[in-house]
Amino acid sequence: MVNSLFKKSFFRALWRYTLWPTIFLAIAALTLGGYMAFFASPLDYQQKETVRIMYVHVPASWLALGIYAFMGFAAIGGFVWRHSMGFLYARAAAPIGFSMTLISLVTGSIWGKPMWGTWWVWDARLTSMFILGLLYVGYILFLQTLNDQKKANERGAFLLILGLVNLPIIKFSVQWWSTLHQPASILRSGGPSIDSGMLSPLALSTLGMMGFCYVLGLLRVENLVMHYKVHRAFILRSRAHFSSSEGAPCA
Repeated sequence: MVNSLFKKSFFRALWRYTLWPTIFLAIAALTLGGYMAFFASPLDYQQKETVRIMYVHVPASWLALGIYAFMGFAAIGGFVWRHSMGFLYARAAAPIGFSMTLISLVTGSIWGKPMWGTWWVWDARLTSMFILGLLYVGYILFLQTLNDQKKANERGAFLLILGLVNLPIIKFSVQWWSTLHQPASILRSGGPSIDSGMLSPLALSTLGMMGFCYVLGLLRVENLVMHYKVHRAFILRSRAHFSSSEGAPCA
């Protein structure tokens, strides 16, 4: 079952049947969620208008972790089942995941200034999120340093798998250590503790951003597939031309 997820036929099915429905769903969710978040949702009694940053910060943070987890899974698939699509998925998702991490860090700093009185503190949650950003950057740069794509994919995948240990640290850092960052108020035992008027736009914003990242991922995978096809055709044509030149009689 898992093996089939890394077949090109599975990606083609995703491209054919989910691309446009997801585009329309993402647009609708972002439009409605954005309106509710910035015009219809209630203010927090302490944070006032600042709480509206949550509707961008929280989905971006979830997606930063989720995309890295997906990349780790894809890297494991590339190693175990030796499917090139696993490495391709990880390569395609990396810039998207880094963008979400950057959005999370920037909006978190903007949120933290009025709440904590500072743009940044080196507490466990913020530091581990910063490390996640470095893992994304390291993986992207690592792929650019090796000309041998097979080695780049395999060694980059090994880096991704090692970095998976950072995900539970990010998730549970506010429980394991004393931090300025507030504890979970949504994904927690006992259910969400925030007002339902805030939860609905947050859910829509998350759904819309997930759809947006999914569409970008499909487009990036398709672009990489086409790039490799063109590159392979160029290499084969160059080899054929070189072979014909070697075998041609001298004038």
